[in-house]
Amino acid sequence: MENDYHVPVLLEACIGGLNIKPNGVYVDVTFGGGGHSKEILKKLNKDGILIAFDQDPDAQRNKIDDPRFLFVDQNFAFLKNNLRLLGFKQVDGILADLGVSSHQFNEPERGFSTRFESTLDMRMDKQGVLTAADVLNKYAEEDLHKIFGIYGEVKNAKSLARAIVTARMTAPVLTLADFKKAIASHIPKGKENKYMAQVFQALRIEVNGEIKVLESFLEQTAEVLKPGGRLVVMSYHSLEDRPVKNFLAKGKFKGEVEKDFFGNHQKPFTVISRKAIVAEEEELAKNSRARSAKLRIGERL
Repeated sequence: MENDYHVPVLLEACIGGLNIKPNGVYVDVTFGGGGHSKEILKKLNKDGILIAFDQDPDAQRNKIDDPRFLFVDQNFAFLKNNLRLLGFKQVDGILADLGVSSHQFNEPERGFSTRFESTLDMRMDKQGVLTAADVLNKYAEEDLHKIFGIYGEVKNAKSLARAIVTARMTAPVLTLADFKKAIASHIPKGKENKYMAQVFQALRIEVNGEIKVLESFLEQTAEVLKPGGRLVVMSYHSLEDRPVKNFLAKGKFKGEVEKDFFGNHQKPFTVISRKAIVAEEEELAKNSRARSAKLRIGERL
């Protein structure tokens, strides 16, 4: 099941980065197909605990039958409260793989992929209210312009937003076919796939509030990791990598590191990998998704 669900990227580097203590408490906040979780469990003795988070109902089918394994059916934005509910104030390590799983891309009705005709959904959490169709049909033109420009880094974001607003005056944009028809004249020739991937990325980030969720999660990790505990985060585009890099280096998302009265840096983490760890050629040959992956590791001071 796991192989067709999602092949874990940079698996050895992720597990090594956690620096696992056999009797420790670890958290995999993006459980998915369970690939990373299974490897963590192999490193734990009978006293170790692994807590896995995933809000996707499909991921729940991959739960691991092991007394050391606890599953939380929640988004990792609620990390701290859920750990408290389980009786854990602090943990030894946290792993986050921020990519959308291959499985989600391969399920046509989820609307994540430009390969399948479907309604424009894109909710990671099926209980969520906002869909991609809602964004396209209800958002103001300037908001669409901002989303495509910032989250998708789309060059013609302004004219793209205008085209959508114009098209929806005639009929709502509800399916992939509707969307492609509405924006056909704005898709650069020869770069169709890349362009649609950027546009879909922007919509997915907006629908799921991904950047806000990520920043909230990172701030919570500083509270729930024990001193010496490790935070291992893998991201797949610069919008995610930037807050991770800044938070590990400075303890904040913008500006310089704060200093105390004596000039000492006030930041929760020390950076273990100064440069992001990336996949080697051997892995890239087997798994093309690894191409954009960047892994960063911090240790709680």
